[in-house]
Amino acid sequence: MPRITQVELWQVNLAPPVPRSDAIQSFVVQETPMVRITCDDGSQGTGYSYTIGTGGSSVMALLQDHLAPRLVGRDADDIEAIWKDLFFHTHATAVGAITALALATIDTALWDARCRRSGLPLHKAAGGAQQRVAMYSTEGGWLHLSPEQLVTQSVEAQALGFKGVKIKVGRPHVSEDMARLTAVREAVGDAFEIMIDANQCFTVGEAIRRAHHYETLDIAWFEEPLPAEDLGGHERLAQSTSLPIAVGESIYSLQHFREYLQRGACSIIQADVARIGGITPWLKCAHLAESFNVPICPHFLMELHVGLCAAVPNAPWVEYIPQLDSVTLGEGCGMASEAGFAIPSAQPGLGIEWDWQAVERLAVRRATVGGN
Repeated sequence: MPRITQVELWQVNLAPPVPRSDAIQSFVVQETPMVRITCDDGSQGTGYSYTIGTGGSSVMALLQDHLAPRLVGRDADDIEAIWKDLFFHTHATAVGAITALALATIDTALWDARCRRSGLPLHKAAGGAQQRVAMYSTEGGWLHLSPEQLVTQSVEAQALGFKGVKIKVGRPHVSEDMARLTAVREAVGDAFEIMIDANQCFTVGEAIRRAHHYETLDIAWFEEPLPAEDLGGHERLAQSTSLPIAVGESIYSLQHFREYLQRGACSIIQADVARIGGITPWLKCAHLAESFNVPICPHFLMELHVGLCAAVPNAPWVEYIPQLDSVTLGEGCGMASEAGFAIPSAQPGLGIEWDWQAVERLAVRRATVGGN
């Protein structure tokens, strides 16, 4: 029965390796709340979540003032009970991003500790369904890039073995989107997948209009076409197009995914382990989607999602966007790749080897709870 004795907190700010822009925002900095728990048997686990530039200090305050103190003395193996206790303790701020990100930071640390104690990598401890998962690249598809740049980077991704690329859409007129997408399709051929992502920028009518044009290019999926809160709009769109509709990076609860699935408002879910509140609810989302014969293709955080995707049978893709290189050891943050497939780490834990000297050097906030 490993009792939690100490909770250490950091916020590390990481700049993206390349400029990233979409239809509604730019990714300026990844604020990265981190938690390391230590138990009385000497075991440790580290977890993290992220923002794309705002709210990191709020996540840290929620962790330091309200959540971390409730961990001290708890049995670290009671992961489900801890998640529910912390969720109900913060019920006045849930459901929503700040609380979900804080919960995820703790939950991923608890899973890391459990896996390390058991000697199992995450993908085995959480299910062990797959040995590898196909990768697509988003790092070359940003909205500010010219058609020529998109073509160059998509062809490079194809040559590196990626099975697809994601291209941002949402230029002022549909003709601009089509010119960019058509150039890429002609360059990579018909057998290479192209995903598109609108980052919630369209109205229902405009999404239906643009989907009609995008269909001609055999798009793998149409991601976040509408604001995530517009369940009815997604239902209308899904009924009007042959394109698979993908949602989830901006959904923060299992129950909201259930509503989308029950109403046929999407055909791919993209639950983000940080934004859904951690590994515990992410696995529930994956199995919920499986019951509807729907795949889960998670958003971002490839270093965590490779293990989760390999754990479940209905995760066909890992999104390639590297972000942790400056605070981790080993190439690819511990995530190996082979012929366009992501290979989950065989090491016990989440599969991430942190560079603690770099973490301490880059930390903008630091706190410790317990340990006396």
